[in-house]
Amino acid sequence: MISVQNLPQPLNGNKNKTMNSRKIIISILISAVCIFSSQAQISTQSLKFGEVFEKISNYYVDTINEDKFVEEVIVQMLHDLDPHSSYLSKDEVKAMQEPLDGNFEGIGVSFNIMKDTIFIINTISGGPAERVGIRGGDRIVKIDSLTVAGTGITNTDVQKKLKGKKGSKVQVSIARRNVQGLLDFTITRDEIPIYSIDASYMVDDKTGYIKLSRFSMTSVDEFYNAISKLEKQGLQNLILDLSGNGGGYLRIAVELADQFIDGKNLLVYTEGAKNPRHNYYSTDRGEFQKGKLVVMIDESSASASEIVAGALQDLDRAVIVGRRSFGKGLVQQPFGLMDGSMIRLTIAKYYTPTGRLIQKPYDKGFDEYSKEITERFFSTQYADTAVFSFPDSLKYRTLNKNRVVYGGGGIMPDYFVSYDTSYFSGYYRDLISKGILNQFILNYGDKNRSKLKAAYPGFNEFRKSFTVSEEMLNSLIEYAEDEGVSYNENDFRKSEYMIRHLCKAYLARDIWETSEFFQIYNESDPIFKRAVQVMEEGNLYEKKLEALKP
Repeated sequence: MISVQNLPQPLNGNKNKTMNSRKIIISILISAVCIFSSQAQISTQSLKFGEVFEKISNYYVDTINEDKFVEEVIVQMLHDLDPHSSYLSKDEVKAMQEPLDGNFEGIGVSFNIMKDTIFIINTISGGPAERVGIRGGDRIVKIDSLTVAGTGITNTDVQKKLKGKKGSKVQVSIARRNVQGLLDFTITRDEIPIYSIDASYMVDDKTGYIKLSRFSMTSVDEFYNAISKLEKQGLQNLILDLSGNGGGYLRIAVELADQFIDGKNLLVYTEGAKNPRHNYYSTDRGEFQKGKLVVMIDESSASASEIVAGALQDLDRAVIVGRRSFGKGLVQQPFGLMDGSMIRLTIAKYYTPTGRLIQKPYDKGFDEYSKEITERFFSTQYADTAVFSFPDSLKYRTLNKNRVVYGGGGIMPDYFVSYDTSYFSGYYRDLISKGILNQFILNYGDKNRSKLKAAYPGFNEFRKSFTVSEEMLNSLIEYAEDEGVSYNENDFRKSEYMIRHLCKAYLARDIWETSEFFQIYNESDPIFKRAVQVMEEGNLYEKKLEALKP
């Protein structure tokens, strides 16, 4: 593979610089193509590819943007291979890495831009912003003496201004309700954790709940902490919520599955044409090897989520509740390029312990593949489990109790939960998709924070006693009108319960944390309610895990 160090250095002048730039680009292209070669040496096809680009650079009738041209070629080349091989620019690599690494360096706030103003939702406990006295409801007017309110600033702009190296300082001027003038703070940036567990709490005296949003480097440590906290509250059974979890690191998925499995058992294996089979096993180090376990999944549960759900199902360790998972079972290996960009190339496929391929078919091309989830939504698959009919070739038997499970892509749950569309309406859609409901609650919480905290000193009081008043709903309707969403009586009545419910859930998040949001929200989530039912009622749990005769 040719590297930039092997290229001739420019002698002098702009012409030589241009020629060298072209050679570097050709080198990048050759390097990328070499990945696909079965030989260590550069293949004839790789050289041919570079030669074509050199002719374009030297002789094409118009001037081309060579950087853009190269990226477009790489993107299309990977796009034609499979749905998940991809190219990432240098900036995209950095943005992708932060939520998986589990931290970044900044001031430690979550924010929203509302009416051209940076509105702080809350501060991270113990973070730099909280330490200097910034709090939820504050509005950032200036950053390093530059006015940012009313300037059309974007989320990306805010992140660039507030993030920075640990130890560096940033000055912010804050507007705070009921305080005259601006408050100036100097914040010393620090390492900020990004948590992958959104919520953990006790559903009742015996059953705990953990919501995992991604499989990051910190997920297992977070899981230890959550389990330890719940055990002190009497944990015996657990609901693990992987709905909406798009995946993350393979190693973390294996380590998390290991928390529930006793002894050495195959958890997942990978295999590809140029990558021999590699097995991943459990150990004896699990934190929750006993007790009932229910796993929630849906159509957005993918990759690492499917590895965990598939392993626990194949080993008869858990009951899976929800809807068929996404079906992403292709293994990507990152290959860094010389300019800091990266390609993520599919090198193998994931298989569950019984040999089920997690990846759904993609032989009809990318467009059909990308529409598959939407087609599920409009088909009866979301409404009625009775429509599922699997050929014998897709039937597998679990490893301990010989139960029937199904292949064909994704993980099919043991208990199917249809998609609830009963409250959907055009009015509800606009309130959510345009961010109006969220913005209204941010405003409402800001104006009434002191009053709410006085009335509900703890979350349990709020959960039991707070109700969304008619006055609050009328204010929401007026706010939506001002934002261009006209009131529709029929739509509103159809969606009223969910609108009220989300108002309360968003308000809980605004006053407390994300965990409190899910404690409210889950009361209306059909998959969660079914998970609780399976855990508690009759023999639903035991019946599903009964051993069958061969």
